[in-house]
Order: sequence, then C-alpha cells, then structure tokens
Amino acid sequence: MESEHHFFAYLYRLRYIQRWSLMRSTVYENVAEHSYHVSLLTHVLCTIGNEVFGKQLPTERAVSLALFHDATEVITGDIPTPVKHHNPHILRNFREIEQLAADKLLTMIPGELRSTYEPLICGPADPELARIVKAADLLDAYLKCTAELSAGNREFGTAKKQIEQSISELDMPEVNYFLTRLAPSLEKTLDELSE
Repeated sequence: MESEHHFFAYLYRLRYIQRWSLMRSTVYENVAEHSYHVSLLTHVLCTIGNEVFGKQLPTERAVSLALFHDATEVITGDIPTPVKHHNPHILRNFREIEQLAADKLLTMIPGELRSTYEPLICGPADPELARIVKAADLLDAYLKCTAELSAGNREFGTAKKQIEQSISELDMPEVNYFLTRLAPSLEKTLDELSE
C-alpha cells in the first residue's frame, strides 16, 4: 500500500484559520478566502503590467505563487502584523518558524511532486514576482479595511492608513491603475453596481 500524503488535507484546513484576529470584524475572513483574493489581485496586477505597461510578467507563475503564499499558516496560524513586526527579534523568529512550517509541509508531498510545490511553498526566487504578490496581499488588506469602514466599522481606520502608506511605498504603476480604475467599484452596494 502506498503511503498517505497529507499536504492537501492540510491546505484545505486554511478555511478554519481566521484572519484579523485582533480586530472586530463585520465580516470574518479566513486564510483560504484571502489566498483566493490575493490570487485574483495578482492576476489583475500582472495583466495590467503586461497589457497597459508593456511588461512581460509570467502571470500564471505569479498566480500560483499567490495561491500558496500563506500555505504555512495552516501550521503557524495567522500571526497578526502588529505582533510579527513588533520588533526585529520577533520578526526574525517568526521567519524561522515559517521556514520550519514550510519544511514540514514539503514532507507531506509525494517525492515526485515535490519539485513543483517546493518553490511555491518556500517562496519565489524572483524578486519581481515576490513584489507583485506582496502588492496583491496589501491590496487585499486595503480592500478589507475599505469594506469594514463602509460597513461603519471604525476599527479598521488606522489599519487602512498604515496599509495605504505601505502601498504608496511600493510605487507600482499597476497598483495605482487598479486603485484608480477598478477598486472604487468595490465600495459600492449591489444596488449601486446594478444601476
């Protein structure tokens, strides 16, 4: 009998890991939802880069990286940003824990598939793709803050300002294009979208 490999059983458990655990949310979000949204946003950022700004970004590769960008959280949980970035020692220790979690996940993949999943779990070697996935990750957090504020939840006001600052520091034309042309409709109600 072939041995069992639990990689996908673990990944399916990402839906049980709540994001924004230190914040009062009107709509709860889990890591699986977040990974899907980051993948969508990565796709659109690559598409904007390629179609509007004449880049040659490997969209499919970037989307695959986005899909797995938080896979290790099935082991570590979602550590809130203020905790991770409280001081350099905590961040360094968290990065070590994240690597241990990635190593553990890799042991759950059949050997003949490991070479495909290892770069997705351990992160991209390409800094440009890492930057795009990071931008998509920040955009998803920005959109979460926007949705919460639109629902009257002031809890996300400071987070939105901090994320806007981080997005601004990226200085990416693809992100600016998305924010000015596509993001505003995400603040509308269904009735407003239907008009």
